[in-house]
Amino acid sequence: MSAISQNNIILPIRKDNAHKGDHGSVAIIGGASGMVGAAVLASRAALLSGAGRVYASFLADAIDVDLNYPEIMVRQPEALSSLTPLDCVVIGPGLGTSAQATALLSLWLTQKITLVIDADALNLIASDHTLSHSLAQRDAATIITPHPGEAAKLLQTTSNEVQENRIESALKLARLFQAICVLKGSHTLVAYEDQYFSNITGNAGLASGGSGDVLSGIIGSLVAQGLDTIEAVKTAVYIHGAAADSLVAKKIGPIGLTASEVSIEVRYLLNTLK
Repeated sequence: MSAISQNNIILPIRKDNAHKGDHGSVAIIGGASGMVGAAVLASRAALLSGAGRVYASFLADAIDVDLNYPEIMVRQPEALSSLTPLDCVVIGPGLGTSAQATALLSLWLTQKITLVIDADALNLIASDHTLSHSLAQRDAATIITPHPGEAAKLLQTTSNEVQENRIESALKLARLFQAICVLKGSHTLVAYEDQYFSNITGNAGLASGGSGDVLSGIIGSLVAQGLDTIEAVKTAVYIHGAAADSLVAKKIGPIGLTASEVSIEVRYLLNTLK
């Protein structure tokens, strides 16, 4: 086992003469009715962690702008596949389990683009053999980000069993789906093939709604910015936890710490860590 620490993460580099096209394009797909906030949080996290272009695609009707962050470009889900180029797609935050959600997930599983699969997208895969097979057969990089409950569904076991065997569970998921697995929780694990890494940052303040959506957005952003996929994941996991630690050190949390605050602190750390 290796620990994910500041000594072994890779931060994105921004040249003085850079333009937005140098820092990648990421799309967030989710936000069904009643769950729009999840996709909003992921999109804002992607923006604040440095992606050059961020597209948000909501399944809910009549949402065409994020008034707090109008830099995020809203597109209809069916229009995303015609955008070029996209460097990474995050699918799942607030996606729901509707027929439209299933069709979108099925489509993107076949695309040759790096996917970050989270939340309801994982639940759909766990309940649909065709989707599960498509995921395992992908020929592009895949990152799955389950919490213990979602991991249990994917492995057809219980959350307690996953928690009692976190390393084994993360490695099993990585091998089963030929993916990088981020098993969230205390000392979040990153597993890939026969390797696994344990994160040293984070605290109980992250046990709040939207925290996982923010992490997915950060991962998608760092992938889009051109970091090697496994390095992007390790860095995102580290910086997500470090942001929560930094906020708690300022007496902002752990009680009442919000996912939105974590995103803003991530931006600060990405600009100050060496």
